[in-house]
Amino acid sequence: MTTQALQPPSDASARERRYSTDIPARLDRLAWTRFHTLLVLALGITWLLDGLEVTLAGSVAGALKASPALAMSTTEIGLAGATYIAGAVLGALFFGWLTDRLGRRKLFFITLFLYVGATAATAFSWSLWSFLLFRFFTGAGIGGEYTAINSTIQEFTPARYRGWVDLTINGTFWLGAALGAVGAVILLDPAVAGGDLGWRLCFGIGALLGLLIMLMRLWIPESPRWLMIHNQPQAAERIVADIERHYHERGVELPPLRATPLRLRARDHTPLREVFHSLFVEHRRRALVGLTLLSAQAFFYNAIFFTYALVLTDFYGVPPGKVGWYILPFALGNFCGPLLLGRLFDVVGRRIMISSTYLVSGVLLAVSGYLFQQQLIDVTQQTLAWMVIFFFASAAASSAYLTVAETFPLEIRALAIAVFYAFGTGLGGLIGPTLFGALIASGQRINVLYGYLIGAALMIIASLVQALWGVAAERRSLEHVARPLSQVDDR
Repeated sequence: MTTQALQPPSDASARERRYSTDIPARLDRLAWTRFHTLLVLALGITWLLDGLEVTLAGSVAGALKASPALAMSTTEIGLAGATYIAGAVLGALFFGWLTDRLGRRKLFFITLFLYVGATAATAFSWSLWSFLLFRFFTGAGIGGEYTAINSTIQEFTPARYRGWVDLTINGTFWLGAALGAVGAVILLDPAVAGGDLGWRLCFGIGALLGLLIMLMRLWIPESPRWLMIHNQPQAAERIVADIERHYHERGVELPPLRATPLRLRARDHTPLREVFHSLFVEHRRRALVGLTLLSAQAFFYNAIFFTYALVLTDFYGVPPGKVGWYILPFALGNFCGPLLLGRLFDVVGRRIMISSTYLVSGVLLAVSGYLFQQQLIDVTQQTLAWMVIFFFASAAASSAYLTVAETFPLEIRALAIAVFYAFGTGLGGLIGPTLFGALIASGQRINVLYGYLIGAALMIIASLVQALWGVAAERRSLEHVARPLSQVDDR
């Protein structure tokens, strides 16, 4: 065992027991193996669910308008998107706090269970208000998933892979988007289901996927880093030793440890006063960066994507049942961006890559918005333009979650993700879909252009903030990027 208890000062209480551990260094020295791949698949598939939900909301917009039970207007479609985001915001805050307090593993089961129940209930909505209520709780489950899953993946992934893995996982959102698009095309086809039954079956896809994911997660252990900082070093030691045993059984020699062991003070939770001091006083510059990055990408994405189907139907005359086919190339660009650019975030560096992808996304959106307003592009060219824009924007948005997940102390990682996700999504995600829904409902292309220019300006501002104050976290241990609150230096 390499986790050792240290003798505390004679006047210290039992609660202030101190110990030394090299668990972070042992996790960071591991080569990528089947363990990491299975972990990423079982946890990272959460983004697929979010992509599925967001795409379904847009793809079935026409069917929701025509539904005898709901008969939603264009403005109400935008309101439904905002309701989903509101649930995600509040869910992230509540479940993020619980994730840091109760553990990663408990929460990624609780939040998934909530998601499955709520999205299944959405399929049985009988009125506008029941639909909005179930969308709220679906969002709450997804928001909670973001905090628990981001924390767990960050804490298991070796430092040299962290950027690429995190971006690629976030990019799988768009596999869910593609699945939702294809599912909507098939199920909204009158020859298959169509009408009121079609959109209800679409939401059933998410519930079935969620149940399968729950089974995939049964083998995943608690995060050793979470156990380490919550006065359970022996449990953390057993998990890491078990992971290392698989390397030894396959004859893989682990490199020697070079990092100095961490010396920690035992604690079972972090007081809220210390949480807020760390977030908004000690790390206030990092907080500004995280808030800016998440707010800009949330407005950019939610404003455009939640109303994507409305642009296609209202301005280009695309039949509601065919909207899904236009989402497929859009989703491809979004998935390929993080996949192909992700390695550069570890090699070239965070500051350069994050600021560059935000800047390019903003400029391209402004240009394409002008072409849209001038009616210089048709629906195919518009789709190709969005495909290119979001190739860069997807990497940028994914890097925002990477930033807030790795630049704050271990004890408050999940809550930090939640706070900045909530603020960013609340500012950008709630305003965006509602505003764009109203702009599109006006029927005036110039009004839609104004919305695009707002999104572009926010992305460019975020690029500048990141370039000035972003943290170079590439290939560095999480504990070196942000010192644990429970770390002690006494000898």
